[in-house]
Amino acid sequence: MAEQARQRRAAPWAPPVLSGDRLEAGLRNLEIDVRRRLDGLLQGNHLGLVPGPGSEAGEARPYQPGDDVRRMDWAVTARMTQPHIRETIADRELETWVGMDLSPSLDFGTAVCAKRDLAICALAAVTHLTRGGGNRIGAVVATGQRTDRYPARGGLAHARGLLRKVAETPLAPEGTRGDLAEVLEALRRPPRRRGLVVVVSDFLGEVNWLRALRGLSNRHELLAVEILDPRDVELPDVGSVVLADPESGRQREVHTTPLLRKEFAAAAAAHRTEVASALRTVGAGHLVLRTDSDWIADMVRFVMARKRRWSGA
Repeated sequence: MAEQARQRRAAPWAPPVLSGDRLEAGLRNLEIDVRRRLDGLLQGNHLGLVPGPGSEAGEARPYQPGDDVRRMDWAVTARMTQPHIRETIADRELETWVGMDLSPSLDFGTAVCAKRDLAICALAAVTHLTRGGGNRIGAVVATGQRTDRYPARGGLAHARGLLRKVAETPLAPEGTRGDLAEVLEALRRPPRRRGLVVVVSDFLGEVNWLRALRGLSNRHELLAVEILDPRDVELPDVGSVVLADPESGRQREVHTTPLLRKEFAAAAAAHRTEVASALRTVGAGHLVLRTDSDWIADMVRFVMARKRRWSGA
């Protein structure tokens, strides 16, 4: 913990402390970060983070390779004798649901913060960037021991209260196994108004949630936020070390030989590739946030990349 505190001081982009008597101050600082740094960089346009091209007709522009031919404007194409597509504007009233996986595997972090803190940062970004204009946001939060449901409502008071309640969610005891598929099913049933579904998880473990995610994709726009720590993808060269699985309670002492480190990195890369492929299959946006990286900069890069794809740039 002392090392993590030192790293926080050395990294101005580190998430604030979101526990104990520093929770309220941390949530206020987080709101300021989202509004000033993130919303400012995105020019106040929360639609870059959210449901993609939208549904209301906008301006027409020349067709570019990679554009969706279903958006072709044949009337303009006939007049201009050059293929044109019709840009679309996202609806102004949006209902967002966030599925938060706060299982014990997220109560861990070796960089500037725990993965759980970064997950709450992701929730704060989605909450504050989609707030206003009649928009509503709700959440399903699961730790493996309990599942809390917060109805979708609008307004600043609800947004702040939602963040506080999620941040105050008690940690599940070690040995509790999370179930992401169950979280996704809780988002599917009962059927909700069409909108945006954001899934925040480290996506560790068996990929048994694809069917539930595909069911959500039939009705909603999807955004998956993958929370990672450096130790999720590689082992340090530290000699003998005890590895523990927080969701099963099992421990094993290993010696981090070059061969073991190589095999661990290969297995972690294979799993991440499987997760990315599954998310791509259902058409979900895939944002990766790491505890050793500037989460706001990573989010901005993700949003800008999505906007370039939508515009055909």
